[in-house]
Amino acid sequence: MPSPTPIITLALSKGRIFDDALPLLTAAGIEVIDDPEKTRKLILATHHPGVRVLLVRASDVPTYVEQGGADLGVAGLDVLIEHAAELGGGSGGLYLPVDLKIARCRISVATRADFDYAAAVKQGSRIRVASKYTHIARQHFADKGVHVDLIKLYGSMELAPLTGLADAIVDLVSTGSTLKANHLVEVERIMDISSRLVVNPAALKLKREPMRQLIDAFARAAA
Repeated sequence: MPSPTPIITLALSKGRIFDDALPLLTAAGIEVIDDPEKTRKLILATHHPGVRVLLVRASDVPTYVEQGGADLGVAGLDVLIEHAAELGGGSGGLYLPVDLKIARCRISVATRADFDYAAAVKQGSRIRVASKYTHIARQHFADKGVHVDLIKLYGSMELAPLTGLADAIVDLVSTGSTLKANHLVEVERIMDISSRLVVNPAALKLKREPMRQLIDAFARAAA
C-alpha cells in the first residue's frame, strides 16, 4: 500500500500578505477554496490535496512555523526581526529560503510636522519614541547614538505624537497617506520591508520532496 501524501500546512495572515500571496499560490498550482473575508474558518482547504492554509495573526506566523503548528509560512521582515530579537537573536530556528518580494513597505521614523527631529538628534536630546517594533527602534537609535525612552504600543501609533505621549513613532509606512491625514511627517527611513517564506527545518526533512517542490515553486513565482 502506498504511503499517504503528507499534508503541508502554510501559515498566512489575513489582509495584505494573504492578498499578495494569492498570485504566488496560484503560480505554484494552489487555489484556496475559501475566502478568508467571508468565512469564520481558520483552516482553509485548497484545490491541492496536500496543502492547507492556516490563518493566524501576522506576529504569530514565525511561532507557528517554529513550533511545528505549520510547516511553512509567509511573514514580513519586520515581524521576523522582532521575533528573532525576542529569542535572543539569530533566525529563531527558522529557514528563510525566499524573499517573496510582496507586501512591500518600509519602517520609518515619523513626528509631528512642528517637531524639529534633526535638531533633537543633533543636540543629543533624549526623545520619547512609541513603536510596536521596539527591537528595531532600539537598534536604530543605538546605532545613531541617540538616547530614547521607548513606549510599546500595538495600534493607532499616530496618536502618540498628537497626544504628547511621544515625540516620534517608528512604524510601517506604505503610501504615507495615514501619516499625512494625521499631520505627521516621515523624517527618517530605517529599512525596506518585504515578506519572506519561512520554513520549519524539521518539516523540510520529514516532508522533503513535497516541501522542496513548494519552496521551488514559490521561488520561481517570486523571481
